[in-house]
Amino acid sequence: MEVTGRCYCGAVHYQVSGEPILAAQCHCRECQYLTGGAPNNFMAMPLDTFSYTKGEAKGFTRTDIDNAVTREFCPECGTHLVTKAPAMPKAVILKVGSMDDPSQYPGPQMAIFCIDKQSFHTVPEGVPEFERVPG
Repeated sequence: MEVTGRCYCGAVHYQVSGEPILAAQCHCRECQYLTGGAPNNFMAMPLDTFSYTKGEAKGFTRTDIDNAVTREFCPECGTHLVTKAPAMPKAVILKVGSMDDPSQYPGPQMAIFCIDKQSFHTVPEGVPEFERVPG
């Protein structure tokens, strides 16, 4: 599978290939800040096939929490493009909204960090829910 994506203003583009490692929905409070309150739909892909094809993203890593992820954004419009997580060192986590063709997202295999799920969040029927990340 070949996946391409970009930010809202078009300053930063990316591409990645391979089979998805994971497709999920995250309800953690950090993702809620970034999405404006909704859960975050994402797809993890092989990091070694990922590249920016136009522009460069700016990374941000919180220093006040353990094992913080690095979130990469467009420095012009602020679109959150990808995340790199210490727990998944061989993966790049694509934000479905940044994908040129979001229909490539197969839907979530699981919902994680449901401990932070808001009453107005929904998880598709039949999708397993976990308080945090399953072991």
